[in-house]
Amino acid sequence: MPPPVLLGCERLTKSFGAAPLFSNLTFSLREGDHVGLVGPNGAGKSTLLKILAGIEDPDSGTCSRRRNLRVGYVQQVPVFAPGSSAAAVIAAAIAPEARLDAAERQTRVAMALARAGFTDFDVPTEVLSGGWRARLAIARELVREPEILLMDEPTNHLDIDSILWLEALLRSESKAFIVVSHDRYFLENVALRMLEISRIYPSGLLQVDGSYVRFLETRDEVLRNEAAYQETLANLVRHEVEWLRRGAKARTSKSKARIQSAERSIERLAESRARSATATLGLEFAASGRKSKRLWSGEGVRKTFGATRLLDGLDLLLTPGMRLGVLGPNGSGKSTLLRIIVGEIEPDAGTIECAEGLRVVYFDQTRTTLDNSLTLRRALAPDGDSVWYGGRAIHVASWAKRFLFHAGRLETPVSSLSGGERARILLAQMMLKPADLLVLDEPTNDLDIPALDVLEESLLEFDGALVLVTHDRLLLDRVSTQVLALDGRGAAAIFADLDQWQASREPQAVEKAIKPPIARPAGPRGKRLSYQDQREWDAMEGAVLAAEERAEAARLRVADPAIATDAAALRLRLAELEASEREIERLYTRWAALEKLRK
Repeated sequence: MPPPVLLGCERLTKSFGAAPLFSNLTFSLREGDHVGLVGPNGAGKSTLLKILAGIEDPDSGTCSRRRNLRVGYVQQVPVFAPGSSAAAVIAAAIAPEARLDAAERQTRVAMALARAGFTDFDVPTEVLSGGWRARLAIARELVREPEILLMDEPTNHLDIDSILWLEALLRSESKAFIVVSHDRYFLENVALRMLEISRIYPSGLLQVDGSYVRFLETRDEVLRNEAAYQETLANLVRHEVEWLRRGAKARTSKSKARIQSAERSIERLAESRARSATATLGLEFAASGRKSKRLWSGEGVRKTFGATRLLDGLDLLLTPGMRLGVLGPNGSGKSTLLRIIVGEIEPDAGTIECAEGLRVVYFDQTRTTLDNSLTLRRALAPDGDSVWYGGRAIHVASWAKRFLFHAGRLETPVSSLSGGERARILLAQMMLKPADLLVLDEPTNDLDIPALDVLEESLLEFDGALVLVTHDRLLLDRVSTQVLALDGRGAAAIFADLDQWQASREPQAVEKAIKPPIARPAGPRGKRLSYQDQREWDAMEGAVLAAEERAEAARLRVADPAIATDAAALRLRLAELEASEREIERLYTRWAALEKLRK
């Protein structure tokens, strides 16, 4: 029997002005659903989440919720009350009906913040980085104990460690959630069901039970079937048009019916072609062709900000064809290193050498190089109505189309464009500059999955050197020839790839978090238990009971009011509780496997 439905949507339609975002979307969300939501930029993913959260209303259609359903919503850019601390944010989110005394409330706040990784519970929200604000926003919603959690791009401002934290949190979560994300590893690791909003589907929505990989396989099959249907329909239309051209007489009912059928086939073909006509980002970085073996080198590079030492004695050499991925926790100095490489800031110590006339093209994650006072036309073509690319002049309208902008939007101010659109402008500007060295600081933020695929291919084809900072592990994994890891305390280490970096930290835990799970075949039916297996099965019930007793004791230690203000002690006890819960899960899984062997 399927789990009960928490929320059901019937024929949801939403438009902005004359442009429809989506129409006639029908789906439901059940207890325990772990859903990943994807779709091209502008498909209406964020708007759909707001409708599900009750923040916006659809133009038509219904969204019915189970009575008294508790819904949590984490928006893309979290907002907190001015002057509030992390503890105050969590305390304010605890429902009044919880009826907790002061000590219990303090313990609840401390547990929520410790699970989110906070060590200073009274830290002002104004000083938090984007990643820590995202953690706090997620903790705020979870402490409300929602039955459905809606998250809009929660990984956008998280570093890789924080993404792993969120993955572990969501995998252990029994409640239903829908998460919008373009992080493909993240989706593979947390989603058990996938939804894609896109006009390429007749219903506007593709629903797939299974992981992100399963979704890709199904999507490919659906699109192949649509292409085959379109080809069949095109052949039918050709025959009907030929029949009409021969001068079909409309005097008989039979002829009239065939003419009407031909018209309907033509309409269906036009509709199918319109749905499948999707534009793709036209991205291709121009390399200068420089043959120098040393493009940029730094020896003994040191950089500090206040009392924080970000880089200490760093040695780095960039050569043509080298693609260096840079990773580390938020605040570890990744952007600082990139700014040193492009010459925006000087190191405190060390020597830097650049090849003569080195041409560097830089993508700044803050996008401050974009002039908000410009129109889209001037941002794309600052010197006239055309740009010079590939040895020829290209009109600005055609250039804009290459970056998925409609010609009718050329007079739109840059200040009113979305994050994804602003990112595409910067990429367009970069393409006009032949480069020896590409330096990209978080270029993936706000790009949809099709655009990420194009960016990946473009970077792989670039012949110069590349330095890339990104939290998109799939892009980092596929593009990088080396990985430079910063620890935030001045140290740096080079690894061959992302896997080697992960293995150097937490070989088993990180591999499990990053790599898609591989299903092992079940034991053959009818196989008798070995002597060792039989002994294990006989003792299993006692082992489970003992593990549950240890978990309950750990819960009591976590709830001890005496440690509510001791962040370090609380984190240790939470880790003990989580370890005991994982052991219970392992025992039950093993028990079920032994039981299957006995049958």
